[in-house]
Amino acid sequence: MSSSTSAPGSGPLTDAGPVSLCAREPHVPADRLVAEMVPPPRFDSVRFATYVPDPNQPSQSEAVRVLEGFAAGLGGAHAVGGGKRGFLGFGRAKAPKTPAGPRGVYLDGGYGVGKTHLLASLWHATPAEPALKAFGTFVELTNLVGALGFQQTVRTLSGHRLLCIDEFELDDPGDTVLVSTLLGKLVEAGVALAATSNTLPGKLGEGRFAAADFLREIQGLSAHFRALRIDGEDYRHRGLPEAPAPFTDEEVTKAAYATGGASLDDFPHLLEHLAKVHPSRYGALTDGLRAVCLTGVRPVPDQSTALRLVVLADRLYDREVPVLASGLPFDRLFSEEMLNGGYRKKYFRAISRLTALARDAKGLVGS
Repeated sequence: MSSSTSAPGSGPLTDAGPVSLCAREPHVPADRLVAEMVPPPRFDSVRFATYVPDPNQPSQSEAVRVLEGFAAGLGGAHAVGGGKRGFLGFGRAKAPKTPAGPRGVYLDGGYGVGKTHLLASLWHATPAEPALKAFGTFVELTNLVGALGFQQTVRTLSGHRLLCIDEFELDDPGDTVLVSTLLGKLVEAGVALAATSNTLPGKLGEGRFAAADFLREIQGLSAHFRALRIDGEDYRHRGLPEAPAPFTDEEVTKAAYATGGASLDDFPHLLEHLAKVHPSRYGALTDGLRAVCLTGVRPVPDQSTALRLVVLADRLYDREVPVLASGLPFDRLFSEEMLNGGYRKKYFRAISRLTALARDAKGLVGS
């Protein structure tokens, strides 16, 4: 669904004044969960050709080369529409037998090196109609299982040529086993896999976890994955200016009223509201927004709240929604204990993405 539409039940956005995210409680039907398993709007136009490798990091150019070959190898009659499906996958042609060799790739690297760009480029480059390719985060995939049930999810996705999973979560052993079992069924049906991943609890190191941890956690699927290491620094900070300092409450409020399609919320109240909305609906929560304006940004009070904020930051970043804020700068959202804990990679990713969106929002405030 286009980000220019409003959330179900929220009514269309108007220029009469800013809306409040705290007033939105969207409901997302299961068919929307399936239909939206495509690269998010931010990655609609990315391709391998638009990825700019760091000349000091040869692994980035090598990853592009390998992924281009992987995509080219996913062609065939089934991939180009030989098995057109309905919503839940009934009536499609039976998937071919799994060929020999790895049927998956795992992109191993720190945050901000362009893993999602490459994953979306693989989705676009794979020679199959969109209905035969799926792209989503680990959370979105587990939400799909929750909405459809395990067996129906297997039937829905087993006619696909490719499943891309961004930010594969290894924090919850139960969910990891669930998705690993699902992927095993899909590999048996001939579906190719591609994944990026988040860090394991307790894995502090470089801010990312090694491919060996991913391959171990997915148990019997490890033989189906080829790991591609992508070295480099966070591209969002390569040669870019420092994040803008927060504005005043008055400046943020004035900009919210002057910007069509903006929302305006008190940050602590928004954090409370996020606890009432399932994270699977955060995308719908932001439908139609052209800017998010927040007053009174302060450190998040606990880890559960922090993890919900991470999901919201991901959805806003996917949809390229600028974030204008007053209060503390975004690099002070999370405590030192959080930044040194098992979820540190998620928090650094959220800071990186919110900082980029804050840069995007700088022009909303008049000089």
